[in-house]
Amino acid sequence: MDSSALHSLAALLRSQRAAALGVIRDETPLVTLVVYALAPNNATFYLHLSGLAWHTRALRANPRAGLMVAYPDTNSGDPQTLARVSLQGEAWPIPKATAEFEAIKRLYLARFPAAERNFELTDFDLYAFTPHTARYVADFGKIYTLEREHFQLLGK
Repeated sequence: MDSSALHSLAALLRSQRAAALGVIRDETPLVTLVVYALAPNNATFYLHLSGLAWHTRALRANPRAGLMVAYPDTNSGDPQTLARVSLQGEAWPIPKATAEFEAIKRLYLARFPAAERNFELTDFDLYAFTPHTARYVADFGKIYTLEREHFQLLGK
């Protein structure tokens, strides 16, 4: 994967705010919409999730998950050429009352100020989704498989 493709992928991840989160719930796939804040290194996605939600309960039982980020369809051109990345990894809760939690909370609220009220609710937790592998479709015929080391290059 060349530096141009890495730059385009980083731009996609930074420009979007919503993703599809896939989890396994009761041995059945479940996909839902989540919003995310991206770590400065572009390699960790922070999700603020309610413990009442099915997807959060599923993550507690099995942290393996998928996350898909894509540019929106504008009803022009071929939607199959939209840049998108499908990431496979794990999502773990960030312990509350830690410096790490407070730093991530500030990062998240900078992106989603209206989420402040959710931080006051006891059932919400911050999760860090860390991808291990991914499949990036930059355009028709421009498809890349990413491994851990590629994510480390995204922030550079």
